[in-house]
Amino acid sequence: MISRRNIRVKVMQSIYTLSTLEHGAKPGEPVKLLQKHFEQSKELLIYLTYFLAQVVSYSEKDSFQRRGKHLPSQADMNVNTKISGNEIIWKIREEESYQTEAGKAKPEQRIDKDLVRKIYLQLAETPEYKTYINSAERNNRSERDILEFIFDNLMLQNELFTSHVEENFMNWDDDGDMVIQIIVGLLEKPGSVSFREMLTPDKWDFAKSLLTTVLEKEEHLQSLIVPKLKNWDPERIAALDMIIMKMGVAEFLYFETIPPKVTINEYIDIGKEYSTGQSGQFINGILDNIHKELVSTDKLQKRDFKKA
Repeated sequence: MISRRNIRVKVMQSIYTLSTLEHGAKPGEPVKLLQKHFEQSKELLIYLTYFLAQVVSYSEKDSFQRRGKHLPSQADMNVNTKISGNEIIWKIREEESYQTEAGKAKPEQRIDKDLVRKIYLQLAETPEYKTYINSAERNNRSERDILEFIFDNLMLQNELFTSHVEENFMNWDDDGDMVIQIIVGLLEKPGSVSFREMLTPDKWDFAKSLLTTVLEKEEHLQSLIVPKLKNWDPERIAALDMIIMKMGVAEFLYFETIPPKVTINEYIDIGKEYSTGQSGQFINGILDNIHKELVSTDKLQKRDFKKA
């Protein structure tokens, strides 16, 4: 579910955090820190799923409250609760990996109940919702369409909701787009996502190997970068730029199946997004020069990518 781009960002963030520790990293601490980043991604996924389910199930609470009025109207006595039985959301909620991981993440402790209520009441006034509840039949298309409408239009386009998520999840800016795409796929095909495994074993191996390689080979990686800086003082290079370049060179030297062009393009984009306005061009120039030198000295041992 997590792309290599997301993995690289989390490795970069982990290395940056480790570089700020006064006491230095304890044995096993770097990998634990990286694991924590991926756990935060999982918690965000679970929370957005949980929040959507709470909006859907609020119809029953609304019905109960309205019927309990001192003088309920006929409309109060006949609130349509069809959406609370949405078959797609129930398949997701009953999936074993969701129940297990939600039990650990405890999304109910972060939920804003008043915001759930506001979004439900907003939903109840929309033509899309009225069309949905006025249809006696249930089919996969209509069940999915109403969930996508809530998620896209009433949650993601709602400033109150996005502010709420930002306050509760520091990783929203980093992981939001990825998690949104996962949920879109989940609504399309319930059961297609394991909440237990945000990372496949091969991607976790890549993440862990990239992290440990950069840390263990840091001096060697820097020795290849510094000569290419020309008039730049290494101490004045943006910290993230130096980390990104070390990661790029590590991929050149120690990850034989990753094409150099992919490595360079990925880190150019990451530099542009996470460092300074000039970082993309700067990183591109340094990595490209190092790549050419490694090729010319036959030190680039890439499987199927030995030629530049």
